Amino acid sequence: MSQLRTFQAILWRDVFVTGRELPSFLAQVIIQPFFILFIFAKVLGDIGYVQNDFAQVLLPGIIAMNGFLGALQNTTLPLVLDFSWTREIEDRLLAPISIPLVAVEKIVFGAVRGFFAAVLMVPVGFVMLDVSWQWSGIPAALLVIVLGCLAGGAVGMVIGTSVPARRVNVMFAVILTPLLFTGSAQFPWRSLSDDLLWFKVVCALNPLTYVSEGMRAALVPDVPHIPLPIVLVVLVVAIAGFGGLGLRGFMKRALD
Repeated sequence: MSQLRTFQAILWRDVFVTGRELPSFLAQVIIQPFFILFIFAKVLGDIGYVQNDFAQVLLPGIIAMNGFLGALQNTTLPLVLDFSWTREIEDRLLAPISIPLVAVEKIVFGAVRGFFAAVLMVPVGFVMLDVSWQWSGIPAALLVIVLGCLAGGAVGMVIGTSVPARRVNVMFAVILTPLLFTGSAQFPWRSLSDDLLWFKVVCALNPLTYVSEGMRAALVPDVPHIPLPIVLVVLVVAIAGFGGLGLRGFMKRALD
């Protein structure tokens, strides 16, 4: 019970710090997805280069992308800094809590920030675009985005314990950019033709694809999508798999 209270105290402290850094946090999570929505759905839609219903496809994907990648980045970057030459992680390791729980807190905190990043895009999208959702699917969409953010945090734990501080800039180009464009955020995975089979397989290996498809399954079920039960199973497996790898990497770095 004491470890649980310590876990909650550490998590609350991190959330409180986020509140103090709110302007920079908002800039981080809104600017890029805002311009993706504005250019690809609003501008290209108004001049006739995309179909009018493209916003229905794009908005759930962008919300998924913001949640998953927000959780990933907010887990990865603090870990890279904590394990740098300053060894700031040692302050956490001295807390009366087991080392694996310190790692879990990092994942959960990243997921919390990712969840808020995803939720923030909902009013932005509705103000900017003409979209309609199946509101009965909101509970399922919340479940998908929570699992997606936890999966993003777990992937971030793996990356954050693997990438040295001097390579963090390379990480964004080598890892984040492929994740962004193979996560089916901008297109339905089921609509990819057999002519792009190799790309379809690559997308299927990206956990973000299942967050994007799950959001469409819940909110715009008329759009072709992966069935929701498959989405939920894959996301749980991703959380367990990447979480296990991340915890192993965290233990190795923490005890090094």
